[in-house]
Amino acid sequence: MRVWPRNLPGQMAVLVAIALFVAQAVNFGLSLRDRQAFRLEQTVGPVAARIVDASQGPRNRRDRPLDIAAAPPVGDETPWDRFRSRPWPSNPIEGGLRRRPDIEEALRARLNEAGVPVGQVVTGIRRLQSDDPRLGKMSRVRAQRYRFVQHELLIAVEQPKVGWWAASVPWQDSEWPFLSRLIGQTLVLYAIVLLPVLLATRRIAQPLRSLAKAAQRFHPGEADGPITESGPHDVRTLITAFNDLRTRVTAMLEEKDRMLGAIGHDLRTPLAALRVRVESVEDDDDRARMADTIDEMNRMLDDILSLARLGRPSEQAIEVDLAALVDAVVEDFRDLGMPVDFAEAERLTMHLRPSLMRRAIRNLIENAVKYGGGADVFLRSDARAVEIVVCDNGPGIPPDRIAEVFEAFTRIEGSRNKETGGIGLGLALARAIVREARGDVRLENRPEGGLAATITLPR
Repeated sequence: MRVWPRNLPGQMAVLVAIALFVAQAVNFGLSLRDRQAFRLEQTVGPVAARIVDASQGPRNRRDRPLDIAAAPPVGDETPWDRFRSRPWPSNPIEGGLRRRPDIEEALRARLNEAGVPVGQVVTGIRRLQSDDPRLGKMSRVRAQRYRFVQHELLIAVEQPKVGWWAASVPWQDSEWPFLSRLIGQTLVLYAIVLLPVLLATRRIAQPLRSLAKAAQRFHPGEADGPITESGPHDVRTLITAFNDLRTRVTAMLEEKDRMLGAIGHDLRTPLAALRVRVESVEDDDDRARMADTIDEMNRMLDDILSLARLGRPSEQAIEVDLAALVDAVVEDFRDLGMPVDFAEAERLTMHLRPSLMRRAIRNLIENAVKYGGGADVFLRSDARAVEIVVCDNGPGIPPDRIAEVFEAFTRIEGSRNKETGGIGLGLALARAIVREARGDVRLENRPEGGLAATITLPR
């Protein structure tokens, strides 16, 4: 499953989102640590101050001597109704409540710093019901705070030979409200940052996509107007450079075509003159060999010019019945008495240049006849591609040399004897023609012997 987007705006958005996530994660950690430290200070500080004030108060008040036994609870008063100025005789916190060791240690340290002797320090977190009668005895603001947090932190501090000081403070037992605010801020930040990033990258990516499509479509033989310059300055400069480059490439190819045309004309003229003079040779064998040599030179010239001009074919692509085209090529070989068979196939319409494709198929069949003694041609198709398969019963090609035979002027048989092969342009020209049609040619040695040359064309 693909997660990373292919388009530039999506990639930029993902990168910015990841960067924001990392930054906010660090911010979350720091904020949570600061909040916990602040809550600890807000809890320990006031409670410690009350205990210090209460424990030292009777010594500063001559008319109120310290007497624990004389300070029993008033009526049904609990230790958590209010902070009493006198300690309780025993630990008022029931067992089983979840404790906070960090608060206990901090409170012990704070009281020791204030010179108050401390025995046990016990804490407990208890859920507070909204109908708790103690809420009615509190101020309205304090009661609302307790109802909001829904928990209270019970603190009991033992002072040796004095008793237990007890206090209750509102306690937010979950960090979710704080985290939810941070998440909300993050979402707002994402909306504020990501939307401009998406718009900016889209403004950059749109002309870049147009440039990429134009580069993929660029074909010297097809007329195509310049790309409209749009986007930021750097992108417009890039599009301008591409338009200029395409103009220069087209001009160079046109110059090359004119030069090749002139070379072809200049070479064919003396070859035609030689052909005329050959007719005056009296010896029949010499005349035949000379005529064959001139014909071979003409074929060589045609192949070289065709290969050189392939990038700018003058023939336009049209709708062609591929089965009929292959059958016509096979019939040409049959008319010459060559053993070539074609398995009949259904009508198959393709958009291609018929003359060039006919030449590519002819080159493969010529190789099969020349090196394999004959050819069997098949046409196969599916929803994605069409295959033209030319099979022979020859010796095949060594596997390590299959890629080599597609190079121009390369022959497996290196004698350069015209009776055993041509000049090594047939396969190179066939592959160039098929690749120009966005297909490919592959060669495979058949298990039963011989070679299979397959032209694959996309549907």
